[in-house]
Amino acid sequence: MALVLFSCAEEHKKLPFTSVEITPVFNDSVSIRAITFLDGRTLAFAGSNGVYGTVDVNSLQVRSNVQTYDSLTPSFRAVGSTSEDFFMLSIESPALLYKTGDKGKMEVVYKEEGEGVFYDSLTFWNNMEGIAVGDTVDGCLSVIITRDGGNSWTKVPCSDLPEGVEGEGAFAASNSNIAVKGDKAWVGTTEGRVYFSDDKGMTWEVQETPIIADEPTQGIYSMDFFNENIGFAIGGDYTQPKSNKANKVKTIDGGKTWQLVADGHEPGYKSCVQFVPNSNGEALVVAGFTGISYSSDGGESWKELSEEPFFTLRFLNDSTAFAAGNKRIAKLLFR
Repeated sequence: MALVLFSCAEEHKKLPFTSVEITPVFNDSVSIRAITFLDGRTLAFAGSNGVYGTVDVNSLQVRSNVQTYDSLTPSFRAVGSTSEDFFMLSIESPALLYKTGDKGKMEVVYKEEGEGVFYDSLTFWNNMEGIAVGDTVDGCLSVIITRDGGNSWTKVPCSDLPEGVEGEGAFAASNSNIAVKGDKAWVGTTEGRVYFSDDKGMTWEVQETPIIADEPTQGIYSMDFFNENIGFAIGGDYTQPKSNKANKVKTIDGGKTWQLVADGHEPGYKSCVQFVPNSNGEALVVAGFTGISYSSDGGESWKELSEEPFFTLRFLNDSTAFAAGNKRIAKLLFR
């Protein structure tokens, strides 16, 4: 009996991915950089030209709509969700943060106008507390937080944030500048710095990384954490996408220290990184307009799986993901 119990408890180690099968789901004249799973059955998205909608992950049926605000057509690059609501945040002034309304229509729960206003990323710690991040305004990074399920949002004053670097912001490339685990949050910036909070955004400090950030087009484009210790960030320069120098960093101590990995090796510029679920923090997939690459050893070495261009991706389970890009959403099956 003991032998049987032991053998049942043994975990089968997953074999590394060797290929990805890509199934088109949605094609439209829209750029999509933000997707999120509302539950195990529905993917939500929002993009340019005010377009937003949902995909049934089983039937792949798409429903889409267009959101306008007075005479404006907002461009969305950040989305988030709780168990109750879907949220989408537009980039430029006026920044408009929408949530699912009680009557089925999207309603504005936060609005910000002004020079330099540009929001990049949005996520939630839990059903009540969420955070969105934007570029520097008045000397500090723009950070807004909700503590009431997204009904109201408050901007964190500069006095409560680390001193910003002039022009510092985040790249609105894939809605993955912010990573959250437990009470913690990490925000990667254009300066290659990481803003870190261990108390859901009440207090902040800066973690330095060696990622390249010499030009305005360089810095951290995307980051993900497998748990509260293991994290990975990728960037580079979208104007020099083949450059692979100092564009990938990892941490195994929650961001206290960051080390370059695969320096001078593929991949070059990518706009999104995600850990593969159930991979013990060892498997990673990165995507960009240059294609999809995969690592099975924590980012030390990489294999290109596809040249298909995407801006962002999210895993549904440990072998299926959905990705979005220019004029497209697709289902990815990793084998």
